[in-house]
Amino acid sequence: MLTLLREMLHSPVLDIVQRLKHSTGMTVTELCTAMKMSYMGVKQHCVELEKAGFLDTWRRPKAAGRPEKLYRLTSKADALFLNCGSPLTLDLLATAEKVYGESAPPKLLYTYFQSKGEAWGAKLAKATTLEERARLLARLRSADGCLSGVETDAQGRLLLVEHHRPLRELAARYGIVDELECELIERLMGCEVRRSVEEVSGLVRVTFHIKTTAHSA
Repeated sequence: MLTLLREMLHSPVLDIVQRLKHSTGMTVTELCTAMKMSYMGVKQHCVELEKAGFLDTWRRPKAAGRPEKLYRLTSKADALFLNCGSPLTLDLLATAEKVYGESAPPKLLYTYFQSKGEAWGAKLAKATTLEERARLLARLRSADGCLSGVETDAQGRLLLVEHHRPLRELAARYGIVDELECELIERLMGCEVRRSVEEVSGLVRVTFHIKTTAHSA
């Protein structure tokens, strides 16, 4: 939805929402710098979005001086981003369970992730390094609505970091979804992967820690 709106409308509001979605909160000054807009222009949009319930604020401590005020998205903005747990999908899985038994939904989900892995695996086959493989996977995951990117931690380990969970509602009903998703990434990366999730207000940061032999400690 947000992608379509950005194609149709050239509004700073959409840019603010997109940038905040890719963060865990930003100050007005940080938004100004990223957007190349005036402080008051960005501030006005943030205040209006907060009044409408799309943003809230929190204070980030500084080494010296007063804490910084950061804006972040609330869950009200979730409707702007892809959600794969639609009522139709959930109803179909529930119907399969009624007709074929309680093992039907997990089997269908397992088959889905297997097919996804095969399709993505073929596209990742051209990658020559682990980092290149991770970056290709991030692009594929982003196309699926995960807002994915590659980072490195203090030890130089690769991280696949995502700021949206399209399968959130599906995982809430079927706990196996998160496990299957992590196993999928392990198969595609060819090494151990550990998943962690941070959620605050309407913001989320899902991190897949890619653990190679060189970083086994």
